[in-house]
Amino acid sequence: MEYLKYIIIALIVLFFIRSMFPTKGVRNITSAQLKNELKDKNKQFVDVRTPGEYKGNHIRPFMNIPLHQLEQKINQLSKDKEIVVICQSGLRSNKACKLLKKQGFKQVTNVKGGMSAWS
Repeated sequence: MEYLKYIIIALIVLFFIRSMFPTKGVRNITSAQLKNELKDKNKQFVDVRTPGEYKGNHIRPFMNIPLHQLEQKINQLSKDKEIVVICQSGLRSNKACKLLKKQGFKQVTNVKGGMSAWS
């Protein structure tokens, strides 16, 4: 029975490590690269932080769709345009990118380091 405890712990650790890796088919950019893309009208910009975080500081073209509401509000986004996703550190936006890919979005970009890397 002791080994079962170690297997469960290993699976939990694996789950958390896996959630930090980039998602297959998702482009990752730095905040410096983001600056060059902000003027592109053919892209959708989504900030998945909480409304309070967004209100405190955000980048102009980004619309706020908190991660916990993304699945319900996914119909507000076009599958014909690339989606650029940001959060505070890059973890929530990575989760959002995974969700978008599962929902059939083809062009999904994650901003590595999120708002913490934005200057």
